[in-house]
Amino acid sequence: MLVAPELLDGRNLTVADVANLPEDLHYELINGRLVLSPSATPFHQYASAELLVALRQGCPRDLMVTFDQSVMVDGQNEPRPDLVVIEKSGAGGSPVLAADVLLAVEVVSRDSVTRDLRDKQKLYAYGGIPSYWLLDPLGVRVTFTQFLLGEGGVYHRHLHADDVVTVDVPWEVTIDLPALTRERDDLYRRTGRSAV
Repeated sequence: MLVAPELLDGRNLTVADVANLPEDLHYELINGRLVLSPSATPFHQYASAELLVALRQGCPRDLMVTFDQSVMVDGQNEPRPDLVVIEKSGAGGSPVLAADVLLAVEVVSRDSVTRDLRDKQKLYAYGGIPSYWLLDPLGVRVTFTQFLLGEGGVYHRHLHADDVVTVDVPWEVTIDLPALTRERDDLYRRTGRSAV
C-alpha cells in the first residue's frame, strides 16, 4: 500500500490529513507524525484477545470493549490502542473521542516500547482517559501495569503484577498472567523464535 507523498513531506500532520487513508492501513498519528506499524505477532494478538475476553465479562451494558480502535485525542493525535473501553453513546464512528474512552490498553511489542511507555501514556493522560493498562511480554514473565489518572492529569502507577491479578477499575477483571507467560514460552519452544 502506498501512502500519498504529501503525507510524508516532514510537516506535522493533523487528524484531518489522515482521515481518508485506507481503512486497512495500520497507522497512528502521534504528535503530528504518521506511524506505520507492522502486523502484530500471533502472541500479541492472542494476549490482546485474552484481555478482550476478560474485559467483556462483567462489562456494563452502556459500555463496550473493542480492539484496534482509533482514538482522537486532539487535532494532531490519533493513537490506536490495542483495546479500549468506550461509552456506547460515543461509538457511532471512528475515530472515537478520547472523552468517550474509559480505558486504553497497550500490549507492548519490541517496536512499540517507547511509544507505549512514554508517548501514548502521556497522550492518554492528556486526553483525560481515566485508566491505562500496559501488558508487557518482553521480560522473563509477562507483566501487567495499571495506571490511574490522578490530580494534575498525570497517570500514577496503581498496580504492577506478574501473577494472577484482579483489578476493580473500570470494573472487576481478573487476568491470568502466568498463563500468558506459559503460552508465550511454549511458542518460543515450538518455534525457536521470540513470540513477541
